[in-house]
Amino acid sequence: MKSEYKDEQLIELVHENNEDAKSILFNRYKDKIDYLIKKYTIVAKTLGIDIKDLNQEALVGFTDAILNYIPEKEASLSTYICVCVERKIKKACIKASTTKHQIMKDTLSLDYTYDDINIPLKELIEDVDSDPLIKITEQERYEELLEQIKKSLSDNEAPVFDLMILGLDYKDIANILDKEAKQIDNAIQRIKSKIKKILEERNK
Repeated sequence: MKSEYKDEQLIELVHENNEDAKSILFNRYKDKIDYLIKKYTIVAKTLGIDIKDLNQEALVGFTDAILNYIPEKEASLSTYICVCVERKIKKACIKASTTKHQIMKDTLSLDYTYDDINIPLKELIEDVDSDPLIKITEQERYEELLEQIKKSLSDNEAPVFDLMILGLDYKDIANILDKEAKQIDNAIQRIKSKIKKILEERNK
């Protein structure tokens, strides 16, 4: 089969149970999938998730994406695959975690519904069961906001934030990063302040 086939053509073949088309799509987006797996590797290991299981979750997410993708919805296949794969990985991490999502639940920035996203940031972070096609636009806007937040963080704050949005508390984050709990707690407070400032600026 020709690897230069367009995504839409390959999706049609996938719906006809063509395994070659599935393999071509997987190889085409393997780098993006590997990036998402790497992004959650440290957290997954800390939560007791074997790397093989993490890869399997990613593969399931990829399969879900190509089987359910609808080109007419105007979302790119690349974005849709990333949403489905990350949602599957994140769901596995949340399921494995025994901690409650408490870190930012009382933060204004997570509960406030801002105009350019039209949905609370907390809901976007925690919602792993909704239809990705419904959430695709919000996800893209959320990624833009997330990128802006990350650019404002120091090198020490960035890994703390990545673990915060998974719902881990400051003690778990301290253990993962091999830092003092008080040091992590202080970093969390600084991060909250920066997020609030960014959202206030975006909503002026």
